[in-house]
Amino acid sequence: MPTPDELLGQSAALHHHLCPRQVLGVRMGLLAGRELGLDLPQTGKRLLTIIETDGCFADGVSVATGCWVGHRTLRIEDYGKVAATFVDTDCGQSVRIVPHPGARALSRSFAPEARNRWEAQLLGYQRMSFRDLFTVQRVALTTSIEAIVSQAGLRAVCDTCGEEIINGREILRDGKVFCRACLFGGYYAALAMPTASTVLLNRE
Repeated sequence: MPTPDELLGQSAALHHHLCPRQVLGVRMGLLAGRELGLDLPQTGKRLLTIIETDGCFADGVSVATGCWVGHRTLRIEDYGKVAATFVDTDCGQSVRIVPHPGARALSRSFAPEARNRWEAQLLGYQRMSFRDLFTVQRVALTTSIEAIVSQAGLRAVCDTCGEEIINGREILRDGKVFCRACLFGGYYAALAMPTASTVLLNRE
């Protein structure tokens, strides 16, 4: 298994530098493995991770756990929090881990040579104990693992927009198939495409 320093190096390689949030992500993933009794990073798909923000923290978690969006073992629920829930899909046991509220201030005492707060966090987070760095809570998912993971290979077509829906994400209402965007409203709004005559007028 890779060492913590090797995992930090892998995360840094994705960004061409190492930052405090990558350190939090890597160490959080390592702690999750210890809490759930799993050897990480995984090569299979037993661990499901749900993170609560995107960015470099997410890459740190992925490197340490082996959970990736492309493997369908990493999900993002964007609450704007540096936090993650780790789920053993074999038994359903789940833990949610967040940085300890005092970790940022405490990091300075673990890195007295640091030149600024950023460097104190970068170094301190690597040296602090799990107990000083994180808070761990046992949790239960409000959505079943089966519903979250669904089943790869399923396909349906939305009766409204005609687009394909995969992985069982369609919604049935009154005997019709809907995608979530058509039923609930999407994050985008379609704009009218310019006609050829409009393009020519704009060029004149």
